[in-house]
Amino acid sequence: MQAVIVYESMYGNTRQIAEAIAEGVHEAAPDAQVSCLPVAGATADVTRSADLLVVGGPTHMHGMTSGLSRDLARGTRAQNAARESGALAAGAEPDDSPGLRTWFHHLPDTENGTHAAAFDTRVDFRLSGGAADGIARRLARHHYDVLAEPEGFIVEDAEGPLRAGELDRARTWGAGLV
Repeated sequence: MQAVIVYESMYGNTRQIAEAIAEGVHEAAPDAQVSCLPVAGATADVTRSADLLVVGGPTHMHGMTSGLSRDLARGTRAQNAARESGALAAGAEPDDSPGLRTWFHHLPDTENGTHAAAFDTRVDFRLSGGAADGIARRLARHHYDVLAEPEGFIVEDAEGPLRAGELDRARTWGAGLV
């Protein structure tokens, strides 16, 4: 089996969840080839070879990131970095990667029978929304069989850190996808 985990991350939290999901998939299927890639590295050739495609991103403005929300997040990160003597916080992601919305425009349709799952990171506020449902809908439009309910993983604040126990929960969820 070939599993590919694709993620968009602004502050490093979604990357950490994606890596934990990859660990869970590998633990459940030790012979599987598992790749965990930022959205910029997830080319059509890579996704086309997947038996299981797992896609995740942060929640911005109640859903998937947009160009505007990414720009706002970059501005927030730049302000915080300036406060920290000009250095980017550990785990900050590069600014030049495309967002998931753009990536989905280039994702080729697959044949029925290719499995997929969607996840997001989000704050635990009432009415905060989530990106995972939108990700799952886009996967289904590309003919992926979404095999699990979209899952949200909690960050304590907009920039993190992850809530205690979320990495373990992500590993368990990833194992359950196999």
